Amino acid sequence: MRKLVTAILLIGALACKEKKAIPNVDKIAVNLSVERFEQDFFKLDTTRPQAAIDSLQKKYPAFINDYLYNILGSIPQKDSVIKNILLFKQGYKEVYYESQRQYASFAAVEKQVKQSFQFIHYYFPGYKLPTALITFIGPFDGIASALTSSGMAIGLQSYLGKDYPAYQSEYISQVYPAYKSRTFAEPFIAVNCVKNIIEDIYPDKSLGRPLIERIIEAGKRAYLLDAFMPYTADTLKNSYTKKQYEDCLNNERNIWTFFVQNNLLYETEPSQIAIYVTEGPGTPELSNTAPGFIGQFTGLQIVKKWMEKNKNKTLPDLLQTPAQQIFNEAKYKP
Repeated sequence: MRKLVTAILLIGALACKEKKAIPNVDKIAVNLSVERFEQDFFKLDTTRPQAAIDSLQKKYPAFINDYLYNILGSIPQKDSVIKNILLFKQGYKEVYYESQRQYASFAAVEKQVKQSFQFIHYYFPGYKLPTALITFIGPFDGIASALTSSGMAIGLQSYLGKDYPAYQSEYISQVYPAYKSRTFAEPFIAVNCVKNIIEDIYPDKSLGRPLIERIIEAGKRAYLLDAFMPYTADTLKNSYTKKQYEDCLNNERNIWTFFVQNNLLYETEPSQIAIYVTEGPGTPELSNTAPGFIGQFTGLQIVKKWMEKNKNKTLPDLLQTPAQQIFNEAKYKP
């Protein structure tokens, strides 16, 4: 019994130690506001379209151009822009109504993003964070979120819940298969926003490199995401289902053995390694239930091992260290 109590106390102590490893960022000030562009857009007076556009231009001087030309894909001609606006408003009015029903308040998302921004500022104090979350309604086959000069733009049409009828249509289900539309829900908004920041801080330049380098580069991004969102579920951050993630944890050695035995670590041929480093419905080469983009899982484990061995290293140090060096020094053997 005494041994059991001692073990419990030890586990508790380790848990407390792990919890303390997460820095307290509560006092870090982050300037962040929410701008509901979609509300202003869908309330436009279409009887006076040019005056309505001018009012949007005044309120959203930079974002309006991103919206009209990059998101809606309008041709920069007055008549074309007005026609495009009228057609889009008519075609997406039900989407707008549903977005307002689900996101009457954006406070929960704002709180989550703000907390992640506090962590980003803690680790990268020199990085200029967006000061606004700009919600909009765009085409279903368009962007879900993007970092713009105006702020973090969030397309609510992409976060209406996996069972939203429009996602089940033949066209949209071809553009976004079930493994993607499963993530079209509120819990993924903040995660996607932070992923945009990570891509801005550390763009992926590993294309054409051997598989081992590509998965470690993916692991670096996953490690940053963990640091920036320490209280967010892993299944939201890696987009795996709970079972898929548990299977990965339980088969960490088998996954690594598969890469090694099939001589994939230094393979560069895209057709041979793309399935392991890009999003997809699964990895049938491993098993019928293995998730897609499984390389990020292994890459994260390697990066974790390296960081455990180099406790004095910072996140900027991690990003500046070549992937091959991380692999050599981690001596990863699950």
